[in-house]
Amino acid sequence: MKRKKKQTINNIRIESYAAEGKSIAHLDDGKVLFVENVIPGDVINALVVKQKKSWAEGRVLELVTPSPDRTEPFCPHFGVCGGCKWQMVPYEQQIAYKQQQVTDQLERIGHISLPPMDPILGSPLQRYYRNKLEFTFSTQRYRTNEEIKAANGAAFEPEPALGFHAPGLFDKVVPINTCYLQPEPSNAILNTLKHYAEAHNLPYYDYRAQYGWLRNVVIRVARTGEVLVNLVLHHEDKKHREGILEHLLENVPGITTLHYTINGKVNDSIHDLEVVTYHGKGYIEETLEDFRFKISPKSFFQTNTYQAEALYRLTREFAGLTGSEVLYDLYCGTGSIGIFCSKGAKKVIGIEVVEDAVKDAYQNAAMNGLEHCHFFAGDVASVCTDEFFGTHGRPDVIITDPPRAGMHEKLVQQLLRMRAPRVVYVSCNPATQARDLQLLDEAYKVVRLQPVDMFPHTHHIENIALLELKG
Repeated sequence: MKRKKKQTINNIRIESYAAEGKSIAHLDDGKVLFVENVIPGDVINALVVKQKKSWAEGRVLELVTPSPDRTEPFCPHFGVCGGCKWQMVPYEQQIAYKQQQVTDQLERIGHISLPPMDPILGSPLQRYYRNKLEFTFSTQRYRTNEEIKAANGAAFEPEPALGFHAPGLFDKVVPINTCYLQPEPSNAILNTLKHYAEAHNLPYYDYRAQYGWLRNVVIRVARTGEVLVNLVLHHEDKKHREGILEHLLENVPGITTLHYTINGKVNDSIHDLEVVTYHGKGYIEETLEDFRFKISPKSFFQTNTYQAEALYRLTREFAGLTGSEVLYDLYCGTGSIGIFCSKGAKKVIGIEVVEDAVKDAYQNAAMNGLEHCHFFAGDVASVCTDEFFGTHGRPDVIITDPPRAGMHEKLVQQLLRMRAPRVVYVSCNPATQARDLQLLDEAYKVVRLQPVDMFPHTHHIENIALLELKG
């Protein structure tokens, strides 16, 4: 069977922003065309790569006429590494698109009565806002389309790279010299490791053949000034391990905690591996207002510290705590939201399925001298029984902050049975939030909505919804 030839469209104008980083144009037959890496006002030549009955997807072949709204990207890696895809969009326009995205998804998917949305809260930092980054060592440097064309069919010699995975490719890495997402000493650490590895001929990991030595490096930079580094290696090699770690400490004096992890598995996950402390106390501390939090190598913590503080303040405001409430913090992770709201609650009950996170939550509560915060490991629907309520009290306020997939339907049904007077739903995915709000509409009405931008130059957006019991 012959493959259908892909259609090329010339001089098509991008009309509006859709969602998830895509923009919209219309084909001559009225069909919607979704295109990435463009903005409204661009005129492009595009290749149609997918055809459906009522819509199609396209890929940019050429930017014919740039939109007057375009701005010059600040990063030399823009368009190649796959991150910060909206650098060509002025920040004021980015957050306007994001607010529209939340509105569209809640209305299109939720189909419920909604209040007017509060104006989006933009990030005060648009660069150097991340407290955590992970870089990858690979034997295969990513080659751009221009490089491939210039080679004219000639084979490339393998070339190692330290940087970010190329979009959609598990084995190829875009080399990064300077990243504008995380403050120093992040780039100093990155380049020190790279130069030492090159000088000592240390083998990078080959993700296809599954051999090599250097795999990943995770860097956390706290605004307390503390810096945590975890170097992930495929296998133990004491001589070279001590050599590279000592070199890193000698040349980047800002590192306060240095770890290494041996990962001989196929995947990069380290949640089930031992992380060994080589230097320092084994963790760093971060602050949100006057609360302190312990961050160990496996801990989850909001990636944008400054906006996390703003997000949690709004969450606390939505919760409307007066000091007499029992507050349930679902998907509590390491307890950051519940602890942040703890001064206004009589009791905080945090529930989280990951046991290690619950241990961190207890340590964070103890660090802040909070005896009325209690954390439990397990599935929420299983933990929240009548017996549990009899011991700990029924919730007056529920805060739920699920992963991108949203809440499991069983949990939604559990919330409907728990019937807390107020629910504050913090979401990193307005589409799944809209689905869940529709299910909760049986008993709750949405009374306030507030989008918060945690990740400038990306299409990602957080949204807070306050729900109150009907009647």
